[in-house]
Amino acid sequence: MNLQTDLILASQSPRRRMLLGQIGLAFRVEPSPFEEVIPDEGHPADIVKHLSLEKAAPVSERFPSALTLAADTIVVHEGTVLGKPVDEADARAMLRRLSGVSHTVFTGLALLHADTNRRITACEATRVTFDTLTDEEIDTYVASGAPMDKAGAYGIQGDLGAVFVARIEGDFYTVMGLPLHRLYRLLREHFSDLLSL
Repeated sequence: MNLQTDLILASQSPRRRMLLGQIGLAFRVEPSPFEEVIPDEGHPADIVKHLSLEKAAPVSERFPSALTLAADTIVVHEGTVLGKPVDEADARAMLRRLSGVSHTVFTGLALLHADTNRRITACEATRVTFDTLTDEEIDTYVASGAPMDKAGAYGIQGDLGAVFVARIEGDFYTVMGLPLHRLYRLLREHFSDLLSL
């Protein structure tokens, strides 16, 4: 799969870089200057689409002929949004909250091509069920540092967080932070003129 224009990832997320590489897309990283603040109100799907768009917009303005991609992921449990933990105590509290229950991971996508005034957003939601965690498991995971840059204080890949997940319902890659099937469909449906397989 190739694009006939530059693809810019407006994110420093190593997981998103890995996933784009996995599907063979050439891209470069231009971190967004947008300062993320999760709104207090709104449906989670609207929140992640809005945040993705806000991340992508300033990068797209700088590189109008490129296709700019941004994404945002939040974890929602019983109506409460769990972003990235602010400290280790916050990470422990999040993991205790998620222990033994289900929650939903929302990932929003934004694709912007300023030269043709295209601004496309979408969202995927995946249900995740955790096993019951012991205090020792939580403390060990938090001490590793792995939860500190992840929404909901866990990752489903690349570290111990994967063993806490008993079941998922939906797209695995949504939980990783970049729903690949939805991204592919958006490229096919809205940017076919820039895409060759």
